[in-house]
Amino acid sequence: MKRLSLVVASLAIFTSIFAQTDENQPEFRKAAEKFTALLYHLENSYVDSVELEEVVDESIREVLSELDPHSVYIPAKDVKKANEGLEGNFEGIGIQFNILKDTIIVVSPIAGGPSETLGIMAGDKIVSIEGENVAGVGITNSDVTSSLRGDKGSQVTVGIRRSGQNKVLVFDIIRDEIPLYSLDASYMATDKIGYIKINRFSKTTMDEFHAAIKSLKGQGMQDLILDLQGNGGGLLETSRQLADEFLDAQKMIVYTEGRSYPKREMTATSKGEFENGRLIVLTNEGSASASEIVSGAIQDWDRGLIVGRRTFGKGLVQRPIPLPDGSYVRLTTQKYYTPSGRCIQKPYDDGLEAYYSEKFDRYESGELWSLDSLDLPDSLKFETENGRVVYGGGGIIPDVFVPLDTTTSSDLNNDLIRKGIMNSFAITYTNKNRKKLLKEFSDVNSFIAGFDIGSAMADFQEYSQKEDEEIDWNEEDLNKSQEMIKGRLMALVARNLWDYSAYYQVFNPYWSTYNKALELLQEDDYNDFNLAETKF
Repeated sequence: MKRLSLVVASLAIFTSIFAQTDENQPEFRKAAEKFTALLYHLENSYVDSVELEEVVDESIREVLSELDPHSVYIPAKDVKKANEGLEGNFEGIGIQFNILKDTIIVVSPIAGGPSETLGIMAGDKIVSIEGENVAGVGITNSDVTSSLRGDKGSQVTVGIRRSGQNKVLVFDIIRDEIPLYSLDASYMATDKIGYIKINRFSKTTMDEFHAAIKSLKGQGMQDLILDLQGNGGGLLETSRQLADEFLDAQKMIVYTEGRSYPKREMTATSKGEFENGRLIVLTNEGSASASEIVSGAIQDWDRGLIVGRRTFGKGLVQRPIPLPDGSYVRLTTQKYYTPSGRCIQKPYDDGLEAYYSEKFDRYESGELWSLDSLDLPDSLKFETENGRVVYGGGGIIPDVFVPLDTTTSSDLNNDLIRKGIMNSFAITYTNKNRKKLLKEFSDVNSFIAGFDIGSAMADFQEYSQKEDEEIDWNEEDLNKSQEMIKGRLMALVARNLWDYSAYYQVFNPYWSTYNKALELLQEDDYNDFNLAETKF
C-alpha cells in the first residue's frame, strides 16, 4: 500500500518546478503548503540541526520506490555519471546499478567489462566493498561510484548476495576501461547467415549497426541472427530506429500512452537496411525494455522468429524530468504497447524485491526448462498480422522456446569464472604466445579451425591451483564441464588476440539458443511458421 503522506510530500516537492500554482488544483496547492510548512519548522524549531536537502532527497526516493520499479531519483552530482552508460567511457568495474531499499542492485554487467567477465549477474546485490558492509547503511549513488570506480589495473573486492545462494560470493575485480560500445559482435556464422549482438540501445547503436550490416552484406549475408540476449534496453528512439531497419514503411513499431500523455504511434519509414531476408531474434530473461519493443514489433508483423526464452517484462516508459537544483527524476509517464496492442509489463504489486527477483523465480518454477509452467489465460491472447497467437502480460514469449542448458555447469566451472582465474590465465597465455599465434592464425576462422586449447589445459590447471588452492578439479566436475571450460578459454584467447567479436564467434557454438537459430535457418524449418513473405 502506498504511503499517502509521502506521496503528498512528493507532490509538494514538485511544485517548485512550476512558476505558479493552479487554482483548479486545490489539493495540489494544499499539499505544497503543508510540506513547505514542515520544512520551515524543521529548519527553525527542531531540536537539532537538520540537513533539509537530505530530507527532501530521501522523501523523493521513498515515494518513487513505492510507485513502480523504474521511477528513480538522480541527485545533481550523479546525473552525468548516470548517463555515462549511454554516452561515453570510464574506468571501473563495469556495472549498471540502482540503489533499491538501501541495497546496491546490479541492473546489468556492462558487456566486455571485468564484472561480466567474472560472472557477476543482473539482480546480484552488492553487500560489501573492501570488506565493509554497504547494505542498509544509507549508501548513495556517489558513494557507490567513488568506491567502485578507480584507475585501470587497480583492484577492488566486493561481496555479493545472489538469489539461490546461501553464502556471500566474493569477487576480486581488476578495474579496467569499460567499453561502452553497444554492438558487441558481428560476423558471418555461415556463408549466408550473419550474426549481430547488441548489448544496449544507446546514441551510437545505429551507427554501429549500419557499419556492421554493410560489412555483412558485403560478405554475402542473406539471413540475420540478431542477438538481444541480456540486453537491458536503453533509448526508446533507438529501439524504434532499429526496428525500422526490418519493417516496411508505415508499419507501426510501438505506441505509448499515459494518463497525461496522448497516444503516440511510432511507425517505420521507407528506409531499412534489412527489410528483406530471414530474421531471427535471440532473447532471454535478461532482454528488457527497448529489446522487447524490437522483438514485439518483429513478432507482431510476422517479420521474423523470436527464439530463446521469455523476456524480462518491462513495458513502462520513463521521462527525464529536471528539478531546480540540477537533479533529475526518471519518472514513469507512459506504458508502451506492441503493434497488436500488447502491454508486456509484468506485475510489480508485491514490491521491488519481488519484482527484480522474479526472473530468478523462473528457475524455481521450472519455466527455464518448459513453458508449461506459465499460466496464459485467454485474456492475454493477441494475434499477429498473419493470425498467429502471441501473449501479453509479462514479457515477449518466444516463437521457438529453447530451455536453459545446465548440463555443462559445475562448481569447478563457476569458480574458475567467478574468481577471474580463467580470464587471467587467458591474458597470460595470449601475451606469452601472441607473436606465434598471430603468425600461425591470420584470422578468427583459421584460429577456430586449427587452434587446440587442449594442449594448454595442464598448464591451466596448475595455474589455477597456484592462484587459489581451494579450486577443486574433481573428476565429476571436470567430465561435466571440460568442453565448456575449453571453449571459454579458447574464446578468451581469441578476444585477446583480436576483439570482443572474436570471443562470440568462438564461443557461441557452445550455446543451444544460438545453435537452434542456425538449425532453423539451415534446415528451412524457419519457413514453417506462417511468417511474412521473405524477398531476396
